[in-house]
Amino acid sequence: MAVRMAQYTIDVENLDVMVAFWSAALGYEVEQGDDGSAKLWPPEQPSAAAPTIWLQGSGTAKQGKNRLHLDLVADTDPQAEVRRLVGLGARHVDVGQTGNERFTVLADPEGNEFCVLDGPPSR
Repeated sequence: MAVRMAQYTIDVENLDVMVAFWSAALGYEVEQGDDGSAKLWPPEQPSAAAPTIWLQGSGTAKQGKNRLHLDLVADTDPQAEVRRLVGLGARHVDVGQTGNERFTVLADPEGNEFCVLDGPPSR
């Protein structure tokens, strides 16, 4: 038996900012709790291809580099998607790229790194 990815959890300092960014970035529906957290639901049934996102209020700022991050793939032009995400509040970050990568590294409004891949992962 194997496990599958069901949900990705992000600790956040400003829940409203992060809900606005990630729901717009992913096109997910928002279910905001009264406990300082929010669940983001994919437009279709959650699956290994589209897990839910849990934004968990932490009250503290991010410190250091992520040990785990999201790799996103666009349905259309990856660089157009990068520009859209930057327009939503993401920013380019340097984590040691050489310039030959098949992805773009960005950070969300609170500095959590993620990548936009040039295409779907392949073997």
